[in-house]
Amino acid sequence: MSTTEPEMAPENERGRSSDAPEIDEAMMAEQGIDMEVAEAVAPDREIAVEVGDKLVEVQNLTIKFGGLVALDNVSFDIKRGEILGLIGPNGAGKTTCFNAMTGVYKPTSGKILLEGTSIGGQKQHKITRMGLARTFQNIRLFGEMTALENVVVGLDARHRTSVGGALLRLPRHIREEKSAIERGMALLEFVGVADHAATLSRHLSYGHQRRLEIARALATDPKVLCLDEPAAGFNPAEKEDLMALIRTIRGDGYTVLLIEHDMKLVMGVTDRIVVLEFGKKIADGIPSAIREDPRVVAAYLGEPEDDVA
Repeated sequence: MSTTEPEMAPENERGRSSDAPEIDEAMMAEQGIDMEVAEAVAPDREIAVEVGDKLVEVQNLTIKFGGLVALDNVSFDIKRGEILGLIGPNGAGKTTCFNAMTGVYKPTSGKILLEGTSIGGQKQHKITRMGLARTFQNIRLFGEMTALENVVVGLDARHRTSVGGALLRLPRHIREEKSAIERGMALLEFVGVADHAATLSRHLSYGHQRRLEIARALATDPKVLCLDEPAAGFNPAEKEDLMALIRTIRGDGYTVLLIEHDMKLVMGVTDRIVVLEFGKKIADGIPSAIREDPRVVAAYLGEPEDDVA
């Protein structure tokens, strides 16, 4: 049986997708990111929809756990190129929605579409391959692997080498291995932890672990990056840095879905916000409109002080 694999140009020689949005060079310069790094990290996969069009559609999503309705007929969309915030008080259904979108839970009813294709009920690894990558509220890194090794694990999701090809170290495997290390280092530099590439992830500071988890999710080359409370445990300075990183990620061509409790961060970084309460959507709009929405103020942001007896 032949072990010859078809030749492919190395990843970094194929170039970016022709429909990829332009990298925001001014933002990269502001964050001190070299354009070669930005190019290496930028998404390199075909996306069927144009920037500004619906990339993800959540349609009448319902999730029930026995007699408990965690999500009740929730609908919203995520447009390509935007940062969408998903907020609400504890128990509102935010993480349940996240988990349904990324394959942790199977919807009771309703649809989740990525580029018009249903992904509801698919296994988690298949959804990742299709283009939805996520981080977790509780960090889930491989503690006995280095920072670089953690990112390379994420890059494996996009590799095409067969098990046999890897064992025999065929040319494609060698190319992908080299490309993974190069892109992994670029991702670590992009999120600001390149100096710790050889450090075991369990020895990294909490803030660096958060950034590493984002780098690993970006390594899968996602169409949508889903961040689950990435600022949890951060001090104000770290939150400011995180806001800058999220803007930089979008500036590099990614679409972002953000769950976060810190309203200063959400209002400061998102283009649009969806608000949930008791499993239902109560608002969907730009940050300035959400801030003034009386339903949101009553449910989540709190009544104005002059209205309090």
